[in-house]
Amino acid sequence: MSTREIRQPTAEHPIAITPTTGRVQVRVNGELVADTRAALGLAESTYPVVQYIPISDVDPAVLTATGTQTYCPYKGDASYFSVTAAGTTVEDAIWTYNEPYPAVAAIAGRVAFYPDKADISIDPD
Repeated sequence: MSTREIRQPTAEHPIAITPTTGRVQVRVNGELVADTRAALGLAESTYPVVQYIPISDVDPAVLTATGTQTYCPYKGDASYFSVTAAGTTVEDAIWTYNEPYPAVAAIAGRVAFYPDKADISIDPD
C-alpha cells in the first residue's frame, strides 16, 4: 500500500478560503441547480478562485453520485457527482471533499462545480 504525501499550504503554494460576498447561483444546461449566500471562495496558488457551495444549497434532485475519485495532496480525497438538468446529464460536474485535510477543513460539506460544465454567477450585495 502506498503512502500518500500530505502537503501543507506554503508561500510557494498558498491556499486561502474566504466567504464570498453576495449571492452565488449555478446553472447547468440553463437550469438553476444551486443558489446560496454562504459560498466560500478557495484561492489556491495561481488557479482561479473556486466557489465551494454548501451541499444543502444544491437541488438534491439533480445530483447522482459517481464512482469517480481523485486525490489532492493539499485537500484530500475528492468524490464526484453528475448533474441532470434540463433533461441532460453532465458527468462529474461537481466535486467534493468529504473529509478535507485540516488546512482546508472549512470546505467540508461543500461542493464545487467545474466552470466548463456549469455557469457560475456571483451577484455582489
